[in-house]
Amino acid sequence: MVVSSQIRVLQVLFLLFVLSGKGLAMRLVLQRVKSASVTVEGEVVSQIGPGVLALVGLHEHDQQEDLQDCCKRLLASKLWANDNGGMWRHGVKQRGLEVLLVSQFTLYGTLSKKNQPDYKLAMKNIPAKIMYSEFVEMVKEAYEADKVKDGVFGAMMDVSLVNDGPVTLLVETEPKPLAPKEVDATTEAETSGDIETAPS
Repeated sequence: MVVSSQIRVLQVLFLLFVLSGKGLAMRLVLQRVKSASVTVEGEVVSQIGPGVLALVGLHEHDQQEDLQDCCKRLLASKLWANDNGGMWRHGVKQRGLEVLLVSQFTLYGTLSKKNQPDYKLAMKNIPAKIMYSEFVEMVKEAYEADKVKDGVFGAMMDVSLVNDGPVTLLVETEPKPLAPKEVDATTEAETSGDIETAPS
């Protein structure tokens, strides 16, 4: 009985560690590009010249504050030199460059023991589509709408780019601990086998 209780405690602690430390946060992969484009079924649907290609990953617990934080950091990221040659001084807004947003749920993928991708940390399709659309509009409103392009949510896309540098950065919002009720519900589901697991 004591051993069983100890195992239970370890399971809870491990779950809390995973939930608090493995990214209850929105993710962006920023790439400074000379050009980038998105093609769907042989047709170019979006393209930009010099600017930033941002791959957007939404965690299942992301909220409006995550969108706002990532929008601000995306547009403020100093990926270019200034006119005097000072490195890392100007952001996309200061340079008047373009932004291409591409939704990519695989940013929250992990590999199972059988090396199969597992995406259960990613936000589910319907809420993700809504939140991603909100993020696109948020970036357009914070910058210049005609300089912000995006891909096609949920489509199989061919993304082409010329990485300038290369310069590639990972941006995440601050991980947020779950509220007590969420932790209790998740822990109960974990121990009862209700949480979706990778195929065996």
